[in-house]
Amino acid sequence: MTHPLIPQVVDLATPIATQLNLEVVGAVFETDQTPPVLRLDIRNREADTSLADCETMSRALEALLDAEDTIGQPYVLEISSPGLPEILSCDRDFISFRGFPVLITTHNPEGDNQTWIGTLAGRDEQFVHISQKGRPRTIPRAIIQQVRLDNSPTAT
Repeated sequence: MTHPLIPQVVDLATPIATQLNLEVVGAVFETDQTPPVLRLDIRNREADTSLADCETMSRALEALLDAEDTIGQPYVLEISSPGLPEILSCDRDFISFRGFPVLITTHNPEGDNQTWIGTLAGRDEQFVHISQKGRPRTIPRAIIQQVRLDNSPTAT
């Protein structure tokens, strides 16, 4: 269950993040700790999220939260990167994880579901490209349900 303050915090944080070329990708308020911890995950839109990104966002957001007295009690603000995505969804993910093992789940209207395992070669407007034991494969994006990093021990 999301804490009632989270929508307000995200509304305050989003314009700051946008101005810094960042995006807010998650927020949680952990009230079971003393003092409570407000954690915000951010992602740099063009590069890897750096410590400087987190520091800049932290200073700007903390000043606004304190000025607005949003929390109303002592708290700890943590700004961090969400880490590596497991599911690839945006162009940046497909560029960053080129050469990594992936598992692709497909579904088409005839009910012909299939799972593809291979090394990610790229993505264009129509297809996701993988290599399976050195053989190139193209999978139509229209039938792809999900592309995820394959972290299984047998992944090559």
